[in-house]
Amino acid sequence: MNLKKKLINVVVLLAFLFLPTSAVQAQNPNPGDVVLFGQNYTLSSGETLNGSLVLIGGNITIEEDAKVNGDVVLIGGNLDAGGDVSGDVVLIGGNADISSKVSGNIALIGGQAKLADTAVITGDVTTVGGQLNRDPDAQINGDVINNAPPTVDTPATPNVPSTPNIDVSFNPIAEAFSVLFKALLMAGIAALLTLFLDVQIKRVGDYAVGQPLIAGSVGLLTLFVSLLLILTILPVFVLVCAWLLGIVALGQEVGDRFTRAINQTWQPILSTAFGTFLLTLVAGYVGLIPCVGWLFNFVLTLVGIGAVIMTRFGTRPGPGSTTTVVQGVPAG
Repeated sequence: MNLKKKLINVVVLLAFLFLPTSAVQAQNPNPGDVVLFGQNYTLSSGETLNGSLVLIGGNITIEEDAKVNGDVVLIGGNLDAGGDVSGDVVLIGGNADISSKVSGNIALIGGQAKLADTAVITGDVTTVGGQLNRDPDAQINGDVINNAPPTVDTPATPNVPSTPNIDVSFNPIAEAFSVLFKALLMAGIAALLTLFLDVQIKRVGDYAVGQPLIAGSVGLLTLFVSLLLILTILPVFVLVCAWLLGIVALGQEVGDRFTRAINQTWQPILSTAFGTFLLTLVAGYVGLIPCVGWLFNFVLTLVGIGAVIMTRFGTRPGPGSTTTVVQGVPAG
């Protein structure tokens, strides 16, 4: 099943995710494509959409005798398809009721779909963490690919128990020095970035502290979409740069709060480097805790990346932000 075109549409959607408008027309080669965010969309009976439809956080209704001449991508909403879709349907984290013809494939990622007795699917139906409820009279011309059950390797000789493989290579002293080295490296990177991007770093940090839940949610969505696109069109360095800028911005907040706590005033480059060093050091040592240590670092990553996305890499204040950033002036 070819989902590349739908994944490209998701990237277009993500690009418009942090625009202040609630609905925008997608600026892509097909002027008929529609990208919507946070609202409902209804294609009335007798109407035809000559393009693809991408929506996040809303509901799509395609009434009977309506038609979409393109693909339908829905993230976090409900789809009621009583009209025909000439392309593919991708559903991520939602529900779909389909009683019409889909002249393509259907992909369910963490969603549920119900095929009525009048549904006709020309292509394949693939579920990844989703569920398909199919009427016996529903027609699927392609294959139905459900979640593959996990496989367990059994020993070649069942009567002889296998010897457990215990990893004893953990060296706490080496791990501690590794965390320290990474913290020093991050401090150096933070100092270098502050020389050129102090204002941008401040914007990202202000949004991460002011809107951590929104930033974390956007970071999770960005990471999820990036994993889908890692082998297609999304450069790896973009995600790495977003993570790096986000961690440095959080480190700057830590450094500023530390200096205020000790009633000191440091140069931005020094406070940012120290704060990033301290944050990376603590996160690294917390990460050494078995089973749960990774969670702290994962949350930091989500909040940092989300804040970078919402501020467009610090080029402007995030939505709802009222903080005015002033370029730091070195002390005379």
